[in-house]
Amino acid sequence: MILADKIIDERKKNGWSQEELAEQLGVSRQSVSKWESAGSVPDLKKVIQMAELFGVSTDYLLKDELEKENRDVVETSGSDADSPLRRVSMEEANAFLNAKRETAPRLANTVSLFILSPVALLLLAGIAESPDYNLAEGPAMAVGLAVLLLLTAVGVFIQIIDRNKLSSFEYLEREQFETEYGVSGMVKEKKRDYESRYSLGLAGGAVICIVAVIPLLVAGAMETSDLVLILCVDLLLALVALGVNLIVRVSTIKESYDTILQEGDYAKNKKRVQTKMGALSAAYWCFVTAIYLGWSTWRQDWEESWIIWAVAGVLYGGVYGIVRMVLKADEN
Repeated sequence: MILADKIIDERKKNGWSQEELAEQLGVSRQSVSKWESAGSVPDLKKVIQMAELFGVSTDYLLKDELEKENRDVVETSGSDADSPLRRVSMEEANAFLNAKRETAPRLANTVSLFILSPVALLLLAGIAESPDYNLAEGPAMAVGLAVLLLLTAVGVFIQIIDRNKLSSFEYLEREQFETEYGVSGMVKEKKRDYESRYSLGLAGGAVICIVAVIPLLVAGAMETSDLVLILCVDLLLALVALGVNLIVRVSTIKESYDTILQEGDYAKNKKRVQTKMGALSAAYWCFVTAIYLGWSTWRQDWEESWIIWAVAGVLYGGVYGIVRMVLKADEN
């Protein structure tokens, strides 16, 4: 652990803000902020003052190899007690950030493929049901189902390839680690620069998803034909795919910064929860897909069963939140 991280750790242990620590040291809040981001190093006099304030030795603050003071009680068990935390270098951190930036668009596109996969099936089912078109229902369902499975398969294939590319960085998301000097400061600066783009992408994606339902509501109020309603459903799915694409794209990059800084969902005490939630998400959507295909094949009502996806999306938020609370309670 470097000096910058030790200052942050000791300040938080004492429940002080940067302003409060700065006041006790007789410096500005900006000075404390620069120390904590490794943008500058306090002089020896300030180091001695901080050692007295924190109740630690100056050796502990200044020597990176001293991870804990004797006064600390380290809660470890088994082999973890004898294993030092892995240290992430500047090169490793940049390689991880670049890899996540490269795979973020592909991840967003695969999610969009999953959302768009039933569009052709719904459209062909609607055309087959319409008396204005001479399209047999059997071939229409077969083609639509083939398109659904093809898009799903392409999405899964891309995700597996990208997962393999990121496999060497999995420890960053699952294990606790320390960063070498200057890494936290570099990542914090990148994160600050990205905040405006992240906020814009998140807001834009959310607005598109909300607006997506308007055409369907208008069509329903006007009592249009079933084919028009299906076209509105397809348009809804297309807009949702676009909105979710934006959200996933910017969120993936933002999460890469949180991963290195071990903040948010990637904080040291939340990593086990995050890993379990990832497995839950994968299992949930596989289960939903199986229900959709099974129900639609059995009932032969492909033009109506799209509602399963809408219900699954609403339920996912509730299930995700409940399971997350339960896992956090168990961790505590």
